[in-house]
Amino acid sequence: MVSDAAPGSDTARTATAGRIPAPILFLVALRLGLTSFGGPAAHIGYFRREFVERRGWLNEEGFADLLALCQFLPGPGSSQFAFAVGYLRGEFAGALAAWLGFTLPSAVLMLGFAGGLGWMPEVAAAGWLHGLKVAAVAVVAQAVWQMGRALCPDWPRLFVAAGATAALLCWPAAWVQMVVIGVGAVLGGVLLRNQYSLAQVVAAGPLAGARRRVGLAWLGVFGALLVVLPMVAAATGYGWVALVDRFYRVGSLVFGGGHVVLPLLESEVVTPGWLGHDTFLAGYGAAQALPGPLFSFSAFLGSVSKVGPGGVAGGMLALIAIFLPGLLLVLAASPFWQRLRRQPAAQAALRGANAAVVGILAAAFCRPVLPAGVTDGRALALAVLLFAALQWGKVPAWAVVLGAAAGGWAWL
Repeated sequence: MVSDAAPGSDTARTATAGRIPAPILFLVALRLGLTSFGGPAAHIGYFRREFVERRGWLNEEGFADLLALCQFLPGPGSSQFAFAVGYLRGEFAGALAAWLGFTLPSAVLMLGFAGGLGWMPEVAAAGWLHGLKVAAVAVVAQAVWQMGRALCPDWPRLFVAAGATAALLCWPAAWVQMVVIGVGAVLGGVLLRNQYSLAQVVAAGPLAGARRRVGLAWLGVFGALLVVLPMVAAATGYGWVALVDRFYRVGSLVFGGGHVVLPLLESEVVTPGWLGHDTFLAGYGAAQALPGPLFSFSAFLGSVSKVGPGGVAGGMLALIAIFLPGLLLVLAASPFWQRLRRQPAAQAALRGANAAVVGILAAAFCRPVLPAGVTDGRALALAVLLFAALQWGKVPAWAVVLGAAAGGWAWL
């Protein structure tokens, strides 16, 4: 088992360094999972206050190291960060405890929402559910706006984002998204390489490597599952294997986490007819009102899916499958992060891939989010009002979603 040295550095440790019992890590993460509203960007602020300011489990330099690692990898960044802190402080058991604590509240709530739809299928036509779809329009629009400003501050990255949007609108398929991210990384490596010096890249401090053999073993597990799962699904025809395969693939391919998972999930579960657009967007809208990781939306999807066991079992399978690749990659990448992050070309490629992610999210906003939520003038007015509340009114996302449900019930 990897020691306390991974995945952080000596600078990540403070006077309180030492192993933290898994139950304590679980309880601390559970409190964060119950109170961390606002999405991945807000989660980082909650984490910093808890782990750096309040408990001293990391200092500023160590916090930046782990944050850079989790942003570099595909998967849910905030959940990967909680997992990495648990790994640093409690080894593998601590990592699982921290991930479970942070994820459990939102997963249970999403399973409960799915169960409510199952018991009351007539609510699919209810006005409050339409309001949740309008909330999804406002939330995704704000995500595109904010991510665009942060990740596309210059013409080369705007060009990458616009090209990604056009490509996905013309060919809305999961494999096109992979190609778009790859092309974005290549273009970033070519167009942005000279913008970042080596001094800038290593300014956050070194990251001490864990044992490389351990990292390679975890990488092998990640790759083997990515290859074997679709083969087993095709050979057996078992619905639960197909469910695990699709959600594992989504978790392996999403860069940026959060709202970026929307287009991949839509193409994997809605396009083949596993569930309808209305149900998908209703669940996505409900997920905005919850604390914790947005990837817990997968528990809802697995629960209501026509393929697989459905119910709580299907929800848990989808939840574990979508989180697993990101967690495996944290374990795999830790030993090699120090060397990779010193390369300006790698940083430039990452920035190009991030710009492509903005384009993918913009395409998802154009189709299917916008047409499904904005069906008439009233829905458009509500969407604009909700967007303004999020963007300029600084209203929390959970409050906006609850207001959207009330507005949809009373007005739509």
